[in-house]
Amino acid sequence: MKSLVVYSSQTGNTHKLAEAVFEMLPGDKAIYPVDEAPDPAGYDFINLGFWFMGGKPDPKSSEYLGKIGKKPLFLFATHGAGAGSDHAINGMELAKSLAPESDIRGTYSCQGELNPKVLKKASQKPEPPVWLADAPDADGHPNDADIEALNYQLAELLTS
Repeated sequence: MKSLVVYSSQTGNTHKLAEAVFEMLPGDKAIYPVDEAPDPAGYDFINLGFWFMGGKPDPKSSEYLGKIGKKPLFLFATHGAGAGSDHAINGMELAKSLAPESDIRGTYSCQGELNPKVLKKASQKPEPPVWLADAPDADGHPNDADIEALNYQLAELLTS
């Protein structure tokens, strides 16, 4: 099996998850930032990691999702919202909808520490984003427990 890991990361959070996914994958594998990602047609299993922007995958990842076609796909993401929050769930559902032909094998998301500039800008908006209240809990994430949970989920997926 030839696997591809593609990720978009502004602060290093999603890159950290991408490295963990890459390490878990057996066989022939490659990892690329989304800006340098190859055509997914030459791969058997695609893993795409992204960060949330406005409650959905960042624009570059959204565009790449449309290229995946009928391939097996694992999605992973980082965000400021609380794990399991409506914001996180809805963002992942939106990501799935951007790859309608894909065979989505699984998803994983966790909080990611936010850039202080982003926090300041978000807090100054007339209507602050829904994830802002969860942002203080994102400090230090993704952490070892997040990586362990990702590894567990991916191991389950790879053995099924």
